[in-house]
Amino acid sequence: QVQLVESGGGSVQAGGSLRLSCAASGYGISSFCVGWFRQAPGMERERVSSISSGGTLYYEESVKGRFTISRDVASDRVYLQMNSLKPEDTAIYYCAAKYTYAVYSSSWCPSLTSEYDNWGQGTQVTVSS
Repeated sequence: QVQLVESGGGSVQAGGSLRLSCAASGYGISSFCVGWFRQAPGMERERVSSISSGGTLYYEESVKGRFTISRDVASDRVYLQMNSLKPEDTAIYYCAAKYTYAVYSSSWCPSLTSEYDNWGQGTQVTVSS
């Protein structure tokens, strides 16, 4: 098991930027696929971005070119840099992890929310127009 704690959420105006951080403890982050998810009121939780244990990146279509996921293995942190924020980006953002080292391909991350075993508590992002 790995424990995940998100931080960095807040309120910004459209066009602004935020950097979310996901701090992992209990296990090295490089053994996991780590994903960033978001859930808006009344909506299903969706994967926004992910980074596999081998460093393969995924971005949901609506955030391509605006969001950047990165990882600091030394500090066991995964970041989500969010630029050019839009009101439709407003949601609770969660990081989640699935252990994949030596079990799955290092380039693989699950696409389904239900396949992630470890979740943080979430951080609110609010973008006003």
